[in-house]
Amino acid sequence: MPSAGYVLAALTTIFVITFALRALPFAVLEPLRASPYIAFLSRYMPVGIMLILVVYTLRTVPLTSGWHGLPEAVALAVTIGLHLWRRNALVSILVGTGTYVVLVNTVMATAA
Repeated sequence: MPSAGYVLAALTTIFVITFALRALPFAVLEPLRASPYIAFLSRYMPVGIMLILVVYTLRTVPLTSGWHGLPEAVALAVTIGLHLWRRNALVSILVGTGTYVVLVNTVMATAA
């Protein structure tokens, strides 16, 4: 069994490191707000990440056999169209995902 001093030293170290890691973003936040680089990243990074996720998701979709690719294409078109119309990422992602789930279950059930 470790001594009380050892346990207290370990807990103090844990507390100090945790507090420092939680406080660090607030300490550097103000200088970053004026940075043009951060402004550029905050504008274009979400679109870039979404594009990477779409490419990663669609890279293994076989487009040459049967109905494969149709649910993905329709759901992608619904998502893009809804986002351009409503400009609400949450709604477009939820409706696009729902469209994909319905189409996969419907198309795959009728094709099987």
